[in-house]
Amino acid sequence: MQLEGLLRMKDALERIEQKLEGRLNIEEIAKAACVSPFHFQRVFLILTGMTVAEYTRKRKLTLAAQELAMTSSKVIDVALKYGYDSPESFTKAFRKIHGVPPSEARNPGVSLKAFPRISFHLSLKGDQDMEYKILDKEAFNVIGKSIEVKCNDKGRISSFWQECHQNGVIERLRSLSNGGNFIGACMNMQPESGDFTYMIAAPTDLNTSAEGITLTTIPRSTWAVFNAVGPVPYAIQNVFERIFQEWFPATGYEVANAPELEIYSPGDTSAEDYLCEVWIPIIKK
Repeated sequence: MQLEGLLRMKDALERIEQKLEGRLNIEEIAKAACVSPFHFQRVFLILTGMTVAEYTRKRKLTLAAQELAMTSSKVIDVALKYGYDSPESFTKAFRKIHGVPPSEARNPGVSLKAFPRISFHLSLKGDQDMEYKILDKEAFNVIGKSIEVKCNDKGRISSFWQECHQNGVIERLRSLSNGGNFIGACMNMQPESGDFTYMIAAPTDLNTSAEGITLTTIPRSTWAVFNAVGPVPYAIQNVFERIFQEWFPATGYEVANAPELEIYSPGDTSAEDYLCEVWIPIIKK
């Protein structure tokens, strides 16, 4: 199944290359991988560290630069060929990637950047099993503090935890919670842009928000639950990567559009034997 999932991802990448001229249809690309558009974009983001749109833009502008440098094509024709509505929008994107406007691409000695095609290679990792359990859980309330985050800005989340410890938010959440574990909730995931909301939260019996603290309902979902052992955040990040690189391709599930949760039990989060959990919302393919 892992090989089959890899081959489907390769088919999707090939479809992206075929559609670089014009506009990308994410539904068509995801169909080639036999998954939903949300799952495909989420997996792509985890595996590559960039969104599908970002990758496609870099590939388009790589081919556009090559065409301008090696042919007599007009800038406006190349802009339209690669899906830009106007020479102005094309010039802005081109300059951002290459550092020069497209009109200078033919100048002798000009430096242009080439962003290569991504390829996936099968990696058989039989040395570590991935133990998990499937959990159906009713909706429950949490209270917490949240920030807006980019998927590739992992350091911002660590800084946010430090801030909440230093300014008393953690203690306040502890006093308002029902005594459960602390939760790191990745919510409102936007895989097409890489943006999401990260909330430091705790389960609560409250039904309303408190001053400076937001009440949020985690919806009823089916979760795949994985243990993460080791210092935070590295253990969490490692498990997330393995889930999307190894577990999803080997199962009949895909990620659902619901919060992804980190469940932190009491203890020293910097210890080598610290145990926490990763909850991934799932649906059957």
